[in-house]
Amino acid sequence: MTRVIHTGDTHIGYRQYHSAERRADFLAAFERVAADAVDDGVDAVVHAGDLFHDRRPDIGDLLGTLDVLRDLDDAGVPFLAIVGNHEGTRGGQWLDLFSRMGLATRLGSEGVEIGETTFYGLDHVPASRRDELEYDFAPPETEHTALVAHGLFEPFAYADWDTQELLEQASVEFDVMLLGDNHQPDRAEIEGTWVTYCGSTERASASERDDRGYNLVEFAEGEAHITRRRLDTREFVFIDAELGEGEGAERLLERVGQHELEDRVVIVTVEGEGEPITPAEVESFASERGALIARVNDKREIEGGEAVDVSFSDPDAAVRERLREMGLSAAAGDVDETVRASKIADSNVRETVEERVRTLIKEDPGAFETATKADGSATSEPTTADEGSRDGSPTAGPEADESGADEAGVEGSEADETEADDPAMGDSETDEPAVGATEATERPEGATSDGQAQSSMEEYL
Repeated sequence: MTRVIHTGDTHIGYRQYHSAERRADFLAAFERVAADAVDDGVDAVVHAGDLFHDRRPDIGDLLGTLDVLRDLDDAGVPFLAIVGNHEGTRGGQWLDLFSRMGLATRLGSEGVEIGETTFYGLDHVPASRRDELEYDFAPPETEHTALVAHGLFEPFAYADWDTQELLEQASVEFDVMLLGDNHQPDRAEIEGTWVTYCGSTERASASERDDRGYNLVEFAEGEAHITRRRLDTREFVFIDAELGEGEGAERLLERVGQHELEDRVVIVTVEGEGEPITPAEVESFASERGALIARVNDKREIEGGEAVDVSFSDPDAAVRERLREMGLSAAAGDVDETVRASKIADSNVRETVEERVRTLIKEDPGAFETATKADGSATSEPTTADEGSRDGSPTAGPEADESGADEAGVEGSEADETEADDPAMGDSETDEPAVGATEATERPEGATSDGQAQSSMEEYL
């Protein structure tokens, strides 16, 4: 029998709502998962990608993560993981560093045996590059098999990855697919193979109303058994207010005041035909009553814009065509994806875009150079990030698109309704093939000391 914790989408380092407390919450949730693993004596912790929120985590988040991985290592609990879209880089992955330190194993096509189960890995791969995948895995020598992957797989909502095709083409027959990317826990069975999402360990989006948690997966007697476990995380208070005619701020404040707000994140959604309200007044009211964070989303506010003819037989294709005609730079396309694909809440769009633009300018001062329009009217050359798959065509060469926006948004996935929230934030490809990734190496002698860990990270950076 093999028992493992299936977790993922921990998004360590996410400074949600620009809050230091929320940033600490994401690391704390990962710490609780590891503590449960040690207390329960599971055979491994299997992480399905997006350990970090982005590809350049803060040193404090790195050190905190190392502390957790050391706790697992000291308890003899292996940490098996893959690379998600948020954390993937063109060069070496943070997961490779942890592997060289003997604190993690990066899963790939060769497989890793834990008890009577072999675990394989499939990193996040953008849709434009999936036709290149061959799903060729080394034959197992164990009774059970599991594929750990990161992406939006069928038959779940917002899927853009054909699960049936993967299972048919794979050289190994899997008992279960342990998935990350969709922050909503879910499961389905496809011709004898369980396909399951563990969900995120913290709410990275205001749309993620259900309790957070992870999966406990047990392989025994030729079957995989999946159990959902809840995590105690920062409490969110969701207040849905429909204001009737003549009702306004006074009624809304009354509704908010009926809830316990101390140290909670308060999300107020306003609908109905009532009078206009001032979000800042409501947010201040909640803060005065101890709320850690308060946000108001008035769905009645609809901004006008230029009408664009769209064929709803394929709206995504129509939008992509329109963007090509506009001749946007890679950075502008990235911002478009951040807003459009991520389904960010109206109240957070400004903060999200400002944060994303600052990052893009810092990474590449020329990122906002205009790309060539569909009619050839622009004269400047596209930037490196323009190459590849914004229009769904294959990328030019092995370099990854570090644009930071997924090709498909998903409600409840990495960044739905918060600043740079998830399912869609990070269309990051990696140099390494998703299938056939490097395996863990032996721990360098003495690599576990704090000083040497710091030295290793500085050298890696």
